[in-house]
Amino acid sequence: MPPIRIHHGAYVLVCDGSKALLFRNKGDALALDLEMVEVAFEPHPPTRALGTERPGRVHASVGASRSAVRAPDWHDLAETEFLQAVVQKLETVLRDRDIRDLVLVAPPRAMGVLRGILPVSVRMILVAAVEKDLARRSTPSIEAHLSALAQLA
Repeated sequence: MPPIRIHHGAYVLVCDGSKALLFRNKGDALALDLEMVEVAFEPHPPTRALGTERPGRVHASVGASRSAVRAPDWHDLAETEFLQAVVQKLETVLRDRDIRDLVLVAPPRAMGVLRGILPVSVRMILVAAVEKDLARRSTPSIEAHLSALAQLA
């Protein structure tokens, strides 16, 4: 993984499919001091509470055969909707705070969704993207992990 420099005043978005943490670096590139700016959390209920009874059936137009229709992944849909809301909120925060540098930290699946929905205004200030699930860790643990990536330089 290439070295990452998170300069003083840069913002760090750490998120997954149900939790998003926005930090501002009050320290420097080698000694991070992340200050919490925004928090978003959306617990997702179990699949049995999210979906319908069972997958539907499709009748063939010719003959008497039937086949099952694949049921949607309700958790995946809920996570995608949450990430879309996070990106919308992020755009507002970027505009209001005049942010110049942003580091994005998310697990690979969430990062894939985010890359598809990030607007150009956010991509222009994106300094680095780290594919790592750190959203459930404490702030000192996040600082330690990101500082270790900076030490590689």
